[in-house]
Amino acid sequence: IRILALLQVVNFDLLISMENSTPDILSEKLLLAVKMDQPTFPFIQKLRELPFSELTSNLEKDDQKKAFWINIYNAFFQILRKIERLDKPEIFRKKAIEISGHFFSLDDIEHGILRKYRWKFSLGYLPNIFAPKLIKGLAVSKIDYRIHFALNCGAKSCPPIAFYSANKLNQQLNMATQSFLEGETDVFPSKKEVHVSRLFQWFRADFGGPTGIRRILKTQIQLETSGLKIVYKPYSWEEVLDNYAG
Repeated sequence: IRILALLQVVNFDLLISMENSTPDILSEKLLLAVKMDQPTFPFIQKLRELPFSELTSNLEKDDQKKAFWINIYNAFFQILRKIERLDKPEIFRKKAIEISGHFFSLDDIEHGILRKYRWKFSLGYLPNIFAPKLIKGLAVSKIDYRIHFALNCGAKSCPPIAFYSANKLNQQLNMATQSFLEGETDVFPSKKEVHVSRLFQWFRADFGGPTGIRRILKTQIQLETSGLKIVYKPYSWEEVLDNYAG
């Protein structure tokens, strides 16, 4: 039975006021506005005007950074695709996201900040030595493989969108990971194979290589893969927007 990710449900009342909103709460409000098909400009403007010192002082810990940037990524992918009509791969490369006076791309957020400035095409093994100081300063201190089960790029094979909060992040990411793996992992005993998401191949080093992948399957969904060959499933790029968890 597929595990349902019982992730935090954000009340629509959050949209009533932006006063005293910390960056992570503001990111949740923006994502909620996107989900509810409400105006997003007030939240986008607030993010633009947010003092950089306030952004960094509220995103000192990795959990704060991950919650904020995951919400921002998921919200802006929907905005850039549905409103700005950006296509792939431009949607990932264009620096169209303004926060605290700086412009970011979706690639900056995913590979620069959340993956600690890894080179996009290195399976996670090589750092991007050309990463700007801005990105390095905002990046997490340690890569958390679970972000790959939280980021949604509008494809059918992507994990669903959920709301993430710094104070509940560990539980939320574990639930998202377990739910995704339960739904995307298939065992074929007669072939001695276990078929897993292509994400494991694309970001192999983030998961700790083949040994790490097996460890994750065992700890997250109690699947013992000894004696089974790992096969990476085809990734469906069929567009599915508004795919929210729950």
